[in-house]
Amino acid sequence: MTTVISVKFRGGSRLYYFSPGELEINAGDGVIVETARGTEYGDVMVGIHDVPDDQVIQPLKEVIRVATDRDREMRDSYRAKEKDAYATCMERIQAHGLDMKLVDVEYTFNGSKIVFYFTADGRVDFRELVKDLASVFKTRIELRQIGVRDEAKMLGGLGSCGRPVCCKQFLPDFQPVSIKMAKEQGLSLSPTKISGICGRLMCCLKYEQDGYEYMRKQMPKVGREAGTPEGLTGTVIENNVISERTKVKLMLPDGTIDVREYPFRELTYTRGGKGKQAQDIDVEAEVERQIMMDAEPEELAELLSEEKADMMERRMKDNNR
Repeated sequence: MTTVISVKFRGGSRLYYFSPGELEINAGDGVIVETARGTEYGDVMVGIHDVPDDQVIQPLKEVIRVATDRDREMRDSYRAKEKDAYATCMERIQAHGLDMKLVDVEYTFNGSKIVFYFTADGRVDFRELVKDLASVFKTRIELRQIGVRDEAKMLGGLGSCGRPVCCKQFLPDFQPVSIKMAKEQGLSLSPTKISGICGRLMCCLKYEQDGYEYMRKQMPKVGREAGTPEGLTGTVIENNVISERTKVKLMLPDGTIDVREYPFRELTYTRGGKGKQAQDIDVEAEVERQIMMDAEPEELAELLSEEKADMMERRMKDNNR
C-alpha cells in the first residue's frame, strides 16, 4: 500500500495522487505541487489515505507545501485578471486575422505563465500572436489547441437529459464512442439526437454498451430458429435488450403466419454451429444496411466521420502534451 492524498486541479474532475511526505494534510486544504505543467495550486479532496501500489504511477511526487493565505491571495488575484486577458487576446486574434476560436484563459497560481486555450479547424500559425501577447503581459505565454470535446469539458453546459454534461461533472477522460454503439442500442441515427453539445457522439452511449453486448450474446441472434413454449418453431426477427424479450415469426398449424413476443429465456435455441453462425452474420449485416439506409445522406456522412474526427482529436491532444 502507498500513502497518498487525492488532489483536484481547477477545471478538472480527475483526482491525482501525491505523497504527503511528513506534512499533515486534510481534506479541504490547498496544496502547492509540482506537475508536468509547472508549479500548481490544488485542492485536497481526500486527505491522507492508503491505496494499492498498482494504482499509483511511480515515481510519486511529494507535496511542496500546504498552501498559505498568501498563496490563496496570489491565486485569486491572478484569476481575477483572466477576464481582461481573454478580452486582450481576442483583440489580438482579430488584429492578426487568425482563424481560431479562443475558449479559455488560465493563469498559473503564481502568474509565471498564461495558457490560452483555443479551437481551430486546422493548424494555426500563431507565432506572431505569441510575441504580441508576451509584449503585453510580460510573462511566459502558451497557446494550446484543444478539441471540441475539451471545449465542452471546460465550459460545461446542459445535455439533452437536462443535467450538466458528464465531461464537466465527473468524467476524468474521454472514452472512444462509435456509431456502432448507437445502432446496437437501437437509437435514432440522427446527429441531432445522439450528439452532445460538443457536436460529437454523446459520451453516455458508452455507459450501457457493455450491458448490451453481454445481453446480445445471451439472446438468440436474428435469423436463427427458436422453439417457443407452445412447442412451435419460428424465426427470430427482433431482440429487445431492455425488456429482454424476443420477437419470433411463426408458421401456425393452420398455415397462417404470426409474430409473437416472448421472454428470451423461455425460448429454446442453439448457440453453436458454423452454418448457423454464418447465416446469423449475413442477417445482421442486412439489418445494419437497412438501418444505415434510413439515415439521410448528409446525416450518414456526418455520422461516419465521427470516429475519424475523434481520432484526430486524440492525436492533437497527444501532440500538445
